[in-house]
Amino acid sequence: MKFVDEATIRVEAGNGGNGCASFRREKYIPFGGPNGGDGGDGGSVYFTTDTGLNTLADFRFKRIFRAMKGGNGMGQERTGKSGDDLLIRVPVGTVVIDTDTQETIGDLTVSGQTLLVAKGGVHGLGNTRFKSSTNRAPRKCTPGTPGESRNLLLELNVLADVGLLGLPNAGKSTLIRAVSAARPKVADYPFTTLYPNLGVVSLGLDRSFVIADIPGVIEGAAEGAGLGLQFLKHLSRTRLLLHLVDIRPLEGTGDPVGNILSIENELKKFSDKLYGKARWLVFNKMDLMSATEQAVKCKEIVTAVNWNHRVYEISAISQLGTEKLMQDIMAHLESATEDVDENESTL
Repeated sequence: MKFVDEATIRVEAGNGGNGCASFRREKYIPFGGPNGGDGGDGGSVYFTTDTGLNTLADFRFKRIFRAMKGGNGMGQERTGKSGDDLLIRVPVGTVVIDTDTQETIGDLTVSGQTLLVAKGGVHGLGNTRFKSSTNRAPRKCTPGTPGESRNLLLELNVLADVGLLGLPNAGKSTLIRAVSAARPKVADYPFTTLYPNLGVVSLGLDRSFVIADIPGVIEGAAEGAGLGLQFLKHLSRTRLLLHLVDIRPLEGTGDPVGNILSIENELKKFSDKLYGKARWLVFNKMDLMSATEQAVKCKEIVTAVNWNHRVYEISAISQLGTEKLMQDIMAHLESATEDVDENESTL
């Protein structure tokens, strides 16, 4: 199924049913009085998350969703039937935005989470409601109120602990294949990854994390070049970014120093929050160099870009250094979780 991470839809809740103005007409009861019933409430529209979905592709074909309206009240004090609520299934990680006000209505990040997006109309009152000692034959009844209608933008941001960042052909897909069961396409040309891939890295009992691979980012992505801008938002929920760098890039694709600075610049232009995330530098394809050449080259690059965070040297295709990298990532994530728990316990 094609990966779709944005969709625009319209939701319409059901209108409330009208109240009824009716009077009893029975033999031998000359003063029957009012007996008009209330209308039924209109159905509301809800979103609910489903772990079985991982794309918004279903919304390509159906874009208008309507809940049932409430039934009208009837004589003999019969109440109209309430409209059934409409439950729309969406993937975990969906952000719901009102396109008319640009308000974020909700962020669905938990399995089974439910969000009300359009409230159904309230029922109207029948004339029985208006009977009193001074008004024994009221002819008054009220209409139901209309249900809410909204134009919504759905954005899917994948849920992952670690995000892979880098230029096309840096080896991101090869790395995720090496450390997880995910099998993204790998080839010797740029842009083989056209949509995000998720893989689960398992390091033992109850020790695992999710890693996300997105299409490569190129210079100008923040202005719309390539696919990077479209998918950079999928890194917004991650807790750690791995910046993969091809230590020996293809001819005509720049040098490692320029490539690192280019990605950093695009990150900063896209989002200060994303730029400020914890980020490790990972030199890939180290098996193409001798040990001496590796040490000299890596030191030159780190000095040139003034990098003061963690640096790793790996070869994704031969899995050289990947085990240590994954173990350090797990330790970092566990440490970050413990810090959050300690902070919450002191509040």
